[in-house]
Amino acid sequence: MKTQVTLAALLAVVLGGVAWAAPIEGEYIEARTCDVYTGPCFANAEMGLCGNEAIMAWRIDKGDWHGVPLGGLTVALVVNAERTLGDDGVFGFDPGETRSVLLVDRRADERQQAALIAFARKAAGRLANNVVAVRRVPMELRAADADSRAQFRAAGVAEISTRPLMHCDCICTNEIVYYQPLAKVTDATPVYTLAMSYTGRELGNTWTNRELRSAFVGTFRFSDSR
Repeated sequence: MKTQVTLAALLAVVLGGVAWAAPIEGEYIEARTCDVYTGPCFANAEMGLCGNEAIMAWRIDKGDWHGVPLGGLTVALVVNAERTLGDDGVFGFDPGETRSVLLVDRRADERQQAALIAFARKAAGRLANNVVAVRRVPMELRAADADSRAQFRAAGVAEISTRPLMHCDCICTNEIVYYQPLAKVTDATPVYTLAMSYTGRELGNTWTNRELRSAFVGTFRFSDSR
């Protein structure tokens, strides 16, 4: 009997661990204030002068975070750094001090809000180390279609709209994906930013940028295990 109880207890722990680590997945969009698809000469010229700002957004299609269902909800992080945000896949650049605002889907209840915040902090890593404000707003992230068109809107606060990159977007013909996405993404695709903006007051800085090669779309898949 003692052996049976022990085995049952171990099985419960194992099964519980599997459930705890169930993945959460969905769509991702990101836009920055410098080109991410560009030639090295252009990237080097911009470094330290622009690219200090970014908007990152996740739309959760299915999954739980620490047991809280989040399917259908969206969360976003708006980041303002001291220096250019970037990682070329070889060297990690130090953005200096960062400040950020978390935007949480207004449809989320209290438990879901807390779970969305926890998820975004993990997904964004160090870029969410200094969150100065959390705002509940109506949000929509329209996933990229076959033409890589995607759009994100946080009513009255932030916006990203994109289209596919085209041949006419090449300037020097040496373009590459110079900067990697700021968050862990599956099947990341660089796209053209038609417009991105942040109009909130929390960061002491607002911006509107148009017509840059500065965005990524993709999907994500995370586990809430630690």
